[in-house]
Amino acid sequence: MKLFPIFTDLKGRQVLVVGGGAVAERKIRSLLAAGADVLAGAPEFTPGLLELAREGQQLALRQEAFQPEWLGEAWLVVAATDDLELNRDIAQLAGQARLFINVVDDPELSSFQVPSIVDRSPLTIAISSSGAAPVLARRLRERIESLFDHSLGALATLAARHRTAIRRLRPGLQRRREFYDWLLDGPVSSALRAQRFDAAEQALLNELSKPETAPVGEVVLVGAGPGDPGLLTLNALRALNEADVILYDRLVSDEVLELARRDAERVFVGKTPGEDHNATQTRIHELMREHALAGRRVLRLKGGDAFVFGRGGEELEYLAGHGIPYRVVPGLTAGLACTAYAGIPLTHRAHAQSVRFITAHSSKQDDALDWPSLASEKQTLVFYMGVSQIKWLERQLLKHGRSGDTPFSLIENGTRARQRTLTGRLSELAALATYHGFQAPSLLVVGEVATLGPRLSWYGTHIDHLEGSHEQQPRPAGQELQPLHS
Repeated sequence: MKLFPIFTDLKGRQVLVVGGGAVAERKIRSLLAAGADVLAGAPEFTPGLLELAREGQQLALRQEAFQPEWLGEAWLVVAATDDLELNRDIAQLAGQARLFINVVDDPELSSFQVPSIVDRSPLTIAISSSGAAPVLARRLRERIESLFDHSLGALATLAARHRTAIRRLRPGLQRRREFYDWLLDGPVSSALRAQRFDAAEQALLNELSKPETAPVGEVVLVGAGPGDPGLLTLNALRALNEADVILYDRLVSDEVLELARRDAERVFVGKTPGEDHNATQTRIHELMREHALAGRRVLRLKGGDAFVFGRGGEELEYLAGHGIPYRVVPGLTAGLACTAYAGIPLTHRAHAQSVRFITAHSSKQDDALDWPSLASEKQTLVFYMGVSQIKWLERQLLKHGRSGDTPFSLIENGTRARQRTLTGRLSELAALATYHGFQAPSLLVVGEVATLGPRLSWYGTHIDHLEGSHEQQPRPAGQELQPLHS
């Protein structure tokens, strides 16, 4: 169940809580803190609830069994009794009245969940597991509590007090965003952490009094890694949250893009097989220049690392030639990340003393690779973008002396949720890849280290054809395993 998160204004609005025990008391205290008028009904109440009512809180108690008419003035309903049948009846009546209800510890009967809260009022951080794992939500709240200083509440209050002036004196969206970044990272935040509220406000006013300057655009060249968002660097994550425009490639995963600012403009500039890649690259150059000269922060987002078969050098040459400021955030290249997720070490004292990264975007007519050198043993070959050239790669390696018994691993969707790894012998590479339906993006590893994959694999599915026994997908009807090389 996926919930839509909202923050509700309950000030002056009635919330019905059915129940008078310890759980009901916790819910009622949270509701009162949010400014709600609470009507609580139950045959008995805890001493704490009775004391709250005597203190004159916005709490009315009805010491009797549940009455359906209590729903009449409510905006929200919380059922916090230990009577399952009663909770079910209340949920049904609330649904008929089109009221949102939370039945404590019963997500199936609930139309809303009460999240775990990190309170830095007016800043509120809420965590929900959709009712499936409340202990997990509580543990996450404990971790988040340690990440955000309590002065953030005062900072949010200060920003709200001067919001009109900030919008008037920083009318451009980018300049206003830069001002808020300064607010979070600069002297205002430092003064608030030191409880120097007057100094913080004066620093804010001093900054606003400075004349606004024209925004200066820049391009940040960021490697997004092979797909798992957990492999992003902190600098990459920061760039995703600061960008005004994101120019992203085909191999950038949706999970990585989800971490970007919601209001950033996203432009797909990926290259596809069969198109004129030079024309696409020219368009990328023009887009970077156009947006940067307009004063925007441009994020050029590439799968893997921009400087490993990513044309990052060409793009920097273009930016430098046009006087456009730029920065580079390296990414984890697929040759390192995908092999690690497949349990394949690139070097090993017993198997390989060197590793070579090679792009397979070649053809018979445009082949400048040193095949005799690549056919040497005791080295690991990592071929990028090689699925469409599998048959040709197999033939070239065998032709120039690499043994047909040389192990290989083909890693599809490396580091992603659907990662598959195929291990076998070089002489059967094309046939096995076709038989198991491997597609791009896939990375090919050739060398003795591939024998370690089936034993050390820890992520995704591993299909092993080296030892005779292997995990595999069902064979399509009528399909036989046949070699494809000649």
